[in-house]
Amino acid sequence: MPNNELKRSINYMVTSEEDELWGLTVTTVGHQKIAENITYPPKDHPLGYYFNVDKGRILNEYQLLYITNGNGVFTFGNNKQSCLITEGKMFFLMPGVWHTYKPLENSGWNEYWIGFKGDIIEKIVTEGFFLNRAPVFNIGLNERIIDLYMKAIEIANEERAGYQQALSGIVMHILGLMYYRDKTRDFEDEELINKINKAKVVMRESVYKNITAEEIAKSLNICYSGFRRAFKEFTGTSPSKYMVELKLNEAKLLLSTTSQSVKQIANTLNFDNLDYFPVFFKKRTGFTPSEYRCNADIKSEDE
Repeated sequence: MPNNELKRSINYMVTSEEDELWGLTVTTVGHQKIAENITYPPKDHPLGYYFNVDKGRILNEYQLLYITNGNGVFTFGNNKQSCLITEGKMFFLMPGVWHTYKPLENSGWNEYWIGFKGDIIEKIVTEGFFLNRAPVFNIGLNERIIDLYMKAIEIANEERAGYQQALSGIVMHILGLMYYRDKTRDFEDEELINKINKAKVVMRESVYKNITAEEIAKSLNICYSGFRRAFKEFTGTSPSKYMVELKLNEAKLLLSTTSQSVKQIANTLNFDNLDYFPVFFKKRTGFTPSEYRCNADIKSEDE
């Protein structure tokens, strides 16, 4: 086979008990360029990773595969649901889920992958961030993500002390960027984006005022239901919760920099229930307002 038909960099790592204590370990990372009409996958992958595309496989780890050129098909689940894979798509393989994938014969593709497992990713998935949706993410072509894969390959090749910990950081970076870009990619309405950004500015500048999300939507000439839905999809939280978090951050600042009483601060920031404010504050920060102020004073003295 001519060298220009298949370009590859493949790593399968061994992890120690100490690595596993970190909470996230990387098992494999690599890149390969599959030319048109090449048998897929190449047969020199180890047992547990190589698979027959007609029979599929089930992994005991997570993998993120990123396609940067070409087209293919990804099939998964008990009902064998299929998705067309085009450049800029990333699919998230989960342990225990049957799947198979391959490039189209007349297309080929470039694929980057990284496999991983550990308590950290288990918690993220258990919290529901990637459940109840197809495991294909439309994130587009992104040079930063490709650089992260290439850096992971470089680190894996060197296998220096602490390389697993460095690789785990790259996994979290890729995972976060995938989630972020997929969440925001559908927002192509520049006017709506501008209104959401304007709303965020109004909220920030009105942190001391008793203004509602409904009033902000009205000032922007947008119906509240549509505004609330778009705002949550774009920012990950509702307008009302976003405003409360702004007030909470401002309360932290006032506790750290002023001598105002807790009730004065709650009143200044127009919290709806002044008596509930200390309860809410502790629930969100782990400290009562007084404890937070005391800790801030101690830190200031230490500095």
